Amino acid sequence: MDSPHILVLGAGSAGKRHARNLRALGCLISAFDPREDRLGEAAAEGPLISSHMKLDAALGAHGYDGFVIASPPVFHVDQVLAIAARHERWILCEKPLSVTAAEARRLEPVAGRVLLGYTYRWWPPLGRFRERLQAGEIGTLHTLRFVMSAHLADWHPWERYQDFFMANREQGGGALLDESHFIDLMLWIAGWPAKVYAQVEKISSLEISADDNVDILVSYASGLRVNLHLDLLGRPHERSITATGEGGTLAYVYEENAIKLCREGAADWQREAFTCERNEMFVGAAKELLALVRGGSESPVTCSVADGVRALQVVDACRESSASGRAVLLTP
Repeated sequence: MDSPHILVLGAGSAGKRHARNLRALGCLISAFDPREDRLGEAAAEGPLISSHMKLDAALGAHGYDGFVIASPPVFHVDQVLAIAARHERWILCEKPLSVTAAEARRLEPVAGRVLLGYTYRWWPPLGRFRERLQAGEIGTLHTLRFVMSAHLADWHPWERYQDFFMANREQGGGALLDESHFIDLMLWIAGWPAKVYAQVEKISSLEISADDNVDILVSYASGLRVNLHLDLLGRPHERSITATGEGGTLAYVYEENAIKLCREGAADWQREAFTCERNEMFVGAAKELLALVRGGSESPVTCSVADGVRALQVVDACRESSASGRAVLLTP
């Protein structure tokens, strides 16, 4: 299969990125989007075999070897199921799988054909960070702190933030859902927690209907404690993960693209620097999709439907906790 034909559903920012990466990897690209202007933008970046404003027409065409879903989260489940009903092909679905775990579980019958795009799992520094923690480099792990702070108006400077799906709660926008990247990373690094307490709020003057500030406290049966802070307000932008163990502190700082280790009271950091660029995590997901399209692998996929359901179980618990003002127990 020299030039797989991939249909990209959603020609917004994420969809165009996937199209660029897959085209660079030798794929032929078709696109669906209900907005004609976005299809035009996608066509201006590179040739499209076909473009469609109606999903039924797009899926009715033949010759696809695989699919990418890059539409707002509220559409993911129905689009995966619509594809699966017509085509026995692999699908790379952007995260999150949906807006609730119950909705995402509708995908369990077709889970064997879905690769989920929590793309930080393909980011080399975070793979290395996880390896170093699991190797016991800082001993027994006591705390993890996740921070994601980035002002929404800076995300897509070419469009009004009010028009971005992230501004719209009904489409699956907001800090909690979109930045569930960090919930997924917590589960990937530390496993399943016992209890969560959360505040999920809109606290700013941003013209959005979605949440813009989230604080989560997570308890593990092992004694590990985790704090996640996610907001759409911060300037300058900040993304980091800090692990404190019996034998020191290990941190990954996105803006420095480095893992830092400190074992002393003074700030004497040992650095492991990386040169990779952000797009490499998306290329990693695209390469895995193409490997699956071309015949699969004996290894489990890097990120599965089950992983996506688990992340949404935590999201659901955060919403419940915020509404009730109480901690919520999590069952496996």
